[in-house]
This record gives sequence, C-alpha cells and structure tokens, in this order.
Amino acid sequence: MFRVGFGQDSHWFLDDANKKLVLGGIEVEGEKGLKGNSDGDAVLHAICASIEQALGRVNFSVYADEMCKNGIIDSAEYLKVALSHMKEDGYDINNLGISIEAKTPKILPIEERMKNRLAELLQIEKSQIGINATTGEELTAFGRGEGIQVFVIVSLIKNE
Repeated sequence: MFRVGFGQDSHWFLDDANKKLVLGGIEVEGEKGLKGNSDGDAVLHAICASIEQALGRVNFSVYADEMCKNGIIDSAEYLKVALSHMKEDGYDINNLGISIEAKTPKILPIEERMKNRLAELLQIEKSQIGINATTGEELTAFGRGEGIQVFVIVSLIKNE
C-alpha cells in the first residue's frame, strides 16, 4: 500500500539574538531564530505533519505541545514520535519533497547539510529527499523576510 501526506508549518522571526535558527535539524549561523515554544524548526514540524497526515493519525501538535510543556523543545524529538507511529503502522518513507518560502536564509548554501541531517534523522538516503526554495517574488510576509513557511509532501510505502 502507498500513502501520501502533506504538511505545512510557518514561524515568524524573533528579534532575540539568543535564539538560534534551527532549520531541517541544523543550526544556521548568523540568522534570527524563529518564534515558538520549541526550537521553531519549521522543516521538521512540516515533516511530522505530513507523516501523521499520511497515516491518518492525530495532528503532531497534540504531542509536540505536551512535550514542549515538559521542557522538550528539540523538534527532532517530535520527529521520533511521528516516525514511531509510522513504524507501528508498518510504513517506510519512499520519498520526501520539501518546499521552503523565505527571503532568508539562502537555502542553497545549507541544502547539503540539511539533506545529510534529514537523511540521518529519517534513516533514509539523501537521494530520497528533494528540497527547493523560493522567495515567491516577495509577495508574502515569508518572501519579504518576516519568517519562514515550509510545505512537505511525503510518500510512504508499506514495509514487508
């Protein structure tokens, strides 16, 4: 059996030099952090949402919010929960498409690091991950540099 899920997440930038930008599981130096109770990693949040949607399960924010309340702010920990649901249901990731709308940071210089980290977190090959980015011609707040918006599509296959 084959399943597809679509996830989205977005966060505003903070004017807080103490919070680092975390995107796709990596820290991005020299950039403002994202607003949120967690580390604000919009890529990992959108991946969690897409996996849970493909499985027909609960919105990931149900457990992520509870984890935040308990002091767990690393989005990689939320991803572990989504992946455990995927494994419980007998699925593996076939491939993952990530689309990022942001003026900053520039994605191309960090794309390879993101793919390496995502492949490690998801336990898949880098070739199963596609990333593209746009400013959207600055038509939205994200394209104008006020935050980051991420869309993810995941395809899951039944493991044997």
